[in-house]
Amino acid sequence: MPPHVPHMHRPLQWQPPSPMPSPAQPAALSKRRRVGRVAAAIVAAVGLSAVSAFGGGYAALELRPPTSHSVVSAQNSAGSGSTTTLSNVAAQVLPSVVSISTGSAVGSGVIITTDGAILTNNHVVATARGTTVQVTFSDGKSAMASIVGTDPSTDLAVVKIRAGGTYTPLAFADSSTVHVGDTVLAVGSPLGLDGSVTSGIVSALNRTIDEGQDGRTGATKITGAIQTDAAINPGNSGGALVNTSGQLIGINTAIATSGDTAGNIGVGFAISSNTAKAVAEHLLA
Repeated sequence: MPPHVPHMHRPLQWQPPSPMPSPAQPAALSKRRRVGRVAAAIVAAVGLSAVSAFGGGYAALELRPPTSHSVVSAQNSAGSGSTTTLSNVAAQVLPSVVSISTGSAVGSGVIITTDGAILTNNHVVATARGTTVQVTFSDGKSAMASIVGTDPSTDLAVVKIRAGGTYTPLAFADSSTVHVGDTVLAVGSPLGLDGSVTSGIVSALNRTIDEGQDGRTGATKITGAIQTDAAINPGNSGGALVNTSGQLIGINTAIATSGDTAGNIGVGFAISSNTAKAVAEHLLA
């Protein structure tokens, strides 16, 4: 049953904050790259169901033979008591967060292995033509990446940088140690503004978000989601939600809207890092 929202004339809507529509570009940014059309906003309410996040199986667009990669786990947990300043956390995390362009849409992604595997949302890469996307790093450099595999049932996907090299992965925190009230940062490319950082807190835990169904990705119901008031907007999808130790606690995936606006109203959701890590390891294997 959806929560009661007093004095609201329209129901809450869930919508993936990416792909980002080109009309959302501010006028001052008219010379920035064009982005694609947004998928229709998906109407749902916060439910109380406990459906497994792994239901429905995995649908791989492209599976490569196993390689010598390792998903990094953090030694510490949520780290809410860290004295590290938020500016230091942002500087630590930014090199591990990329912008992803499919040619018709823009989203975000998180580097999770030293050989260039990137975790993102399935709905970010669903608009790709074929199995190739472009990634842009925090220093402005770009590279082509191939889609390794996708899991529409959890709205997660992994892409792999084609070029050789060593990359800086973001460590996974144990999301079971996250608490309501913990300080968090959301990092990604909202409205095409690469390398943007917003701050907030964990507003709630264990939300169930029904993202509905479309013709390409199928039905998506996310369980165990982390709710945050850190600003998340179109283009943030697939980006990082991190704790004050700079560790990944979630993959930003959806926002709630009142129906009057498609932008941030302080209610965003991230797929928990424990779910994201398990799916990423499965796809990479």
